[in-house]
Amino acid sequence: MTQKTAIILGATGLTGSLLLQMLLKDNRYKKIKLFSRKTVGIKNEKLQEHQIDLLKLSDHAGNFLADEVFCCIGTTKAKTPDKDLYKKIDYGIPVCAAELCKKNKIKTFVVISALGASAESKVFYNKLKGQMENAVVAMEISKTHILQPSLIGGFREEKRPAEWIAKNAFLILNNILVGPFRKYRSIYPQAIASSMVWLANNTYERVRIPSDEIVKLGGMEN
Repeated sequence: MTQKTAIILGATGLTGSLLLQMLLKDNRYKKIKLFSRKTVGIKNEKLQEHQIDLLKLSDHAGNFLADEVFCCIGTTKAKTPDKDLYKKIDYGIPVCAAELCKKNKIKTFVVISALGASAESKVFYNKLKGQMENAVVAMEISKTHILQPSLIGGFREEKRPAEWIAKNAFLILNNILVGPFRKYRSIYPQAIASSMVWLANNTYERVRIPSDEIVKLGGMEN
């Protein structure tokens, strides 16, 4: 079996850190390259870290070489109140990564977006995610998958009071969100990370994948 090299953007985040642990244990991968502003603090012979300014990712095209790229980049209004900087992160970094995939002939690109993403939306966050999705699809990378999760559950190091309230509310709402509303259930980061690995290693025709499908692919459906 030919082992692969993967790149992860956002490995210090909630979902990205879980994805990293999965790939480090996966024998299909010989090297995991991380591009981030800070170290993950892990010692592993498979791991190669590049501590950079992700807003200048294009300057590192020479090292951006792999079989697959996983993009788990995302910020919040609380962390990034400036809309211009927000766009540089949530739109600019994933699109730049897709451009580098195209330039360096990387054939697999898996990126996290959000449920409700639409370039036509009047909501800034949803519109930005939709614009990002359209730009990524326009790159025509042969194996592109865009994950659209609902509210992501799980523990984060930073405090987000509004998100904490929403997550607890969804613990109740999840039980009544059935049928076509199932995709609005909150989703655990383990399911997202697991589905990203599955998508990279299997054939799946759909490009945009809503939250309920992510749960199925991640093998965490109730």
